[in-house]
Amino acid sequence: QVQLVESGGGMVQAGDSLRLSCVATSGTFDNYAMGWFRRRPGKAREFVAASGWSAATTYYADAVMGRFSVSRENDMITAYLQMDNLKPEDTAVYYCTAASQVRLVLAGSSAFWGQGTQVTVSA
Repeated sequence: QVQLVESGGGMVQAGDSLRLSCVATSGTFDNYAMGWFRRRPGKAREFVAASGWSAATTYYADAVMGRFSVSRENDMITAYLQMDNLKPEDTAVYYCTAASQVRLVLAGSSAFWGQGTQVTVSA
């Protein structure tokens, strides 16, 4: 069982950067694939980024490729989503998620989800 808590959201201007954190308050990310999803206003939840359990393999949505990056601390308790060159269309609630297999993360079928953190980007 893994309990996840996101933080780091806020209000920024276009072109700014933010780093979201995801802390496993119960359990660790060890042997778990993890990822980030977002729900933009009026839109369905969508995949943003993910990494396999080894963190060596990463996956990104086309919309964020080259601007966002995922990483983990060696303690396997904290994971990050670094977001650079933010755009107004990145405005969304961002969710951290973890699963035993990366295919479950990519499909949005993870067992474990955080409560979300709001990111608002103004033009």
